[in-house]
Amino acid sequence: MSMTSKTRSPSKGDAGRTNARSARRRAREYALQGVYAWLIREDPDLRDAGEIDAHIRGDKDFSEADTAWYQTLLNGVFKQASDLRVRFVPYIDRSIEELSPIEHGILLIGSYELVHHIEVPYRVAINEAVELAKSFGGTDGFKFVNGVLDKVAADVRAPEVQAAQQRRQQT
Repeated sequence: MSMTSKTRSPSKGDAGRTNARSARRRAREYALQGVYAWLIREDPDLRDAGEIDAHIRGDKDFSEADTAWYQTLLNGVFKQASDLRVRFVPYIDRSIEELSPIEHGILLIGSYELVHHIEVPYRVAINEAVELAKSFGGTDGFKFVNGVLDKVAADVRAPEVQAAQQRRQQT
């Protein structure tokens, strides 16, 4: 299963652009492919995880991704999806069934990073999710993702968000 952006898939691109993307960015792109494939299955099940993972790892450019981060994101989202949805559903303006699988997947990945990986600054987690939405989502999907994850961050990382707001106000 492959998803494509408006201009290119996450595993292809010209040499300049390919080298410009960090290994972590590539890991997020591959994780999004996996989460997307899982979400569009009629009856998503964790038994599908191994098949999805094997398919993604078969991509010729997969070795350029941070494999450990990819695995962390993919497995984390698969295992924590229900709990992650509880974090962002209060902030979406439609039912979860109405979300595109791309936006749904990005919100799962972004929420997973915000909740379970405090070593990743909240602004980095949100910015990376926004970049995924710009590359693979609908025209204004990145605005939606940004707004929802901003609210999730304010909820799950309140001290970090408040400190950043105070620093911005002082400048």
